[in-house]
Amino acid sequence: MKRLSNKNVIITGGTRGIGKGIASLFVKEGANVAILGTNDESGQLAVLELKNLISDPNQKVEFYKVDVSKTGEVDLFSEQFLKNWEKIDVLINNAGVTRDQLLMKMKEEDWDTVLDTNLKSVYNMTHSFVRSMIKARYGRVINISSVVGIKGNPGQANYAASKAGMIGFTKSLAIEIASRNITVNCIAPGGIGTDMLGQLTDAQKELLLKEVPMGRFGLSEDIANAALFLASNEASYITGQVLAVDGGMTA
Repeated sequence: MKRLSNKNVIITGGTRGIGKGIASLFVKEGANVAILGTNDESGQLAVLELKNLISDPNQKVEFYKVDVSKTGEVDLFSEQFLKNWEKIDVLINNAGVTRDQLLMKMKEEDWDTVLDTNLKSVYNMTHSFVRSMIKARYGRVINISSVVGIKGNPGQANYAASKAGMIGFTKSLAIEIASRNITVNCIAPGGIGTDMLGQLTDAQKELLLKEVPMGRFGLSEDIANAALFLASNEASYITGQVLAVDGGMTA
């Protein structure tokens, strides 16, 4: 049997990059997957790709246009989702943006955008769905943080703060709901070959690569495999942890 058969999964930021990589693997493992994003075209294209991976005709893959930084939008979505899908088993908080700048030049707007998208979205989504998990006495919450949230990075005070905040959120919530058979964990990716990495110059990539003992950037599949483990029964006694998938950057 596939590891996620009949599991209902929500992935924020699921239309591209790491989120889509996780969605692809989860679909292959039998999950019903809802991907969230803010771009209709990207969402529909991702759904078409994901549906090609389905082996069970009853398996569901859907896209929902939701700005997860907006509490009202998330509340409306959660009400609609639970009415149509009945339950949620796995929530993956992956939505994220960067607005890099040295702090003395950073605009308040750039701070707010990153904190709202990366961190407030985690509160919004988890707050909206945790009651359903508690009622079912089952759930997996997986937050996609970053090694930057562990070790910091110049020019990314906003991004690092948001990702470090996710780690604190994870550890606190894990303690709150562990007795309800719900696990809450973090994955902290290092340099992963996605669109976000593509925004760096060649010189910046070269500097980053020097920090990776394995001497290469990771793939979205590396994060997806970690997420699959944490979502599976094999990880039922693991909670409140941060799994760095970074080629040794934080060793």
